[in-house]
Amino acid sequence: MDIIVANESHFKYAQIISDTITESAKVRGTGIAQRTPEYIIKRLENANAVIALDGEKFAGFCYIEVWGNKNFVANSGLIVHPDYRKQGLAKKIKKAIFELSKQKFPDAKIFGITTGLAVMKMNYELGYKPVTFSELTDDPEFWKGCQTCKNFDILTRTERNMCLCTGMLYNPNTSKTESKRLNGKAFQRLKRIKENLFLKKKAK
Repeated sequence: MDIIVANESHFKYAQIISDTITESAKVRGTGIAQRTPEYIIKRLENANAVIALDGEKFAGFCYIEVWGNKNFVANSGLIVHPDYRKQGLAKKIKKAIFELSKQKFPDAKIFGITTGLAVMKMNYELGYKPVTFSELTDDPEFWKGCQTCKNFDILTRTERNMCLCTGMLYNPNTSKTESKRLNGKAFQRLKRIKENLFLKKKAK
């Protein structure tokens, strides 16, 4: 398995990457922003992505987005093809895109929003910490990307202050050791609180 920085030679994988992201959203039943092949190609052509390949077969992907005049970067679209799940590949891809982000944008704060417990735990192991949305980029183009998520109505009615996603931030000026370690139960509790806040309201 090769995990490499993507480039123009990987344009042929744009459709399967897009399809895998869409299918994952359906299976998981959670919020995930859809990404078109054209959108994926733009991330490939500027070398702001990593791709996992098993020979010539697509196995996984993740990309970088740059916001706020390079003050913030996001690691987004983490996906593993169903044939390669439960093998620890997502964690390897996540680490690779994180290292690429630090290399290309050493002074930027790295952030992400996710509903997935596994991604939260991976982020925390890399030095991210949970934060409020107000600590993330205020670039409207970033938040516009949430429009294809099924939970977008929650984000809009809370005036972009809360959603089922959890915001997580890595600040290069803050040492990992300064943060109190969160375990899996803490993340589960955080996820459960958000679900109770919003999903029960819909059920009424």
